[in-house]
Amino acid sequence: MSSLSIGLVSLLAMILLVYGGLHVPIALALSSFAGVWAIKGSPLLASKLLALAAADSISSYIFGVVPLFVLMGLVVSVADIGRDTFDVANQLFRRIKGGLGVATVLANAVFAAITGISIASAAVFTKVAVPEMLRHGYRPRFAVGVVAGSSVLGMLIPPSLLLILYGILAEQSVGDLFIAGIVPGILLALTFMLAIVVMARRYPDYVGGMQAAARGEESSASTVTLIAKILPIVILVGTVMGGIYGGVFTPTEAGAVGALGAIILAVGKRKFSWAKLWQVAVETGHVTASILFLIIAASMYSRMLALTGMPSFFGELISGSNLGLWGLIVIYVAIVLVMGTILDSSSIMLIMVPLVLPILGGYQVDLIWFGIITVLAVEIGLLTPPLGIAAYVIKGTLDDQSITLNDIFAGALPFALIMLLVLALVMVFPWLATGLL
Repeated sequence: MSSLSIGLVSLLAMILLVYGGLHVPIALALSSFAGVWAIKGSPLLASKLLALAAADSISSYIFGVVPLFVLMGLVVSVADIGRDTFDVANQLFRRIKGGLGVATVLANAVFAAITGISIASAAVFTKVAVPEMLRHGYRPRFAVGVVAGSSVLGMLIPPSLLLILYGILAEQSVGDLFIAGIVPGILLALTFMLAIVVMARRYPDYVGGMQAAARGEESSASTVTLIAKILPIVILVGTVMGGIYGGVFTPTEAGAVGALGAIILAVGKRKFSWAKLWQVAVETGHVTASILFLIIAASMYSRMLALTGMPSFFGELISGSNLGLWGLIVIYVAIVLVMGTILDSSSIMLIMVPLVLPILGGYQVDLIWFGIITVLAVEIGLLTPPLGIAAYVIKGTLDDQSITLNDIFAGALPFALIMLLVLALVMVFPWLATGLL
């Protein structure tokens, strides 16, 4: 059997293992080991080659950014900063139709700028925003849909764990990726807000909450109170992103500054304790270990693919088929969207990016722009059944068990369609991602 045939069999075996329910990193590692063994004819040599790939894959200083931003996001989550952000946004939009929905999106956008984890956003705002919207008469399906849709902003607006992961896989500057995610992230948030206002005016029976604007004056807060709530968050975001953008420190150093700033902010709010610090530290370790295990397995997988010659084979096949760059990107996005129905975001990226990057080399593609396209396409999977993780997080966090998983997926559908629109805009107008670079 030729090396190419072995590569194709290994790829097929990996897909079958994943569909069969095996964890993605284990499926990647097993298929990689079997593929290298078949090519080299020695299990000892295969194990040594893959051990070398594992050691090389996470030995870089850049990987320090993963636990630091995870720590920062988790500290922010336990410090009720999401509630403060929502309170401020609610005061700003309380008098317009659909105002609580708009406030949820805005709060999620700000919260995303200090967490980088969509799941954290989904969990926090399910507790904070959904009960408030239900209390003001919004329809349950709309309320959970807004939270599910806006939670994806956490993986696009920097800092973002998916952008960090892509930067590592594609060997691109994490700082440049962060900057490239700013305009698409803001565009997506603004489009969500506009869609909510339009839905509230055109389809009031679907949205509900028409009495919310009239009640808004009851809970008005002073300007000083609002500034006191939002100023520490603005300072934290400005310090992290301003430091990266201004070249004051690297993304890894920015993660350390952000984590320290989040801890100081939490202590200042008296929302932190030694018990919570231990809880956050342990959870940070769990999340970091799972991410790094995925990266190690993906490194093994990409090494195996390189040995089989599959990337060059597919590159020649695509070049000969006259698909061109746009044909390749459209097919790539379609595959990612389909994979989003069964796999989580990190797994999709770890499977697809090593496969497609060598092919893109012949087209002189801007890999920063391509990274934003990838993250947008991957994030749509958070909202699509049957494995939309954001929907499951919301369902698990909800106090109202009468809201079903189908309600969450149905409510998130308009926001998934909006994400497709923004994805198309970024594909057609690359300067939306690269204009600030």
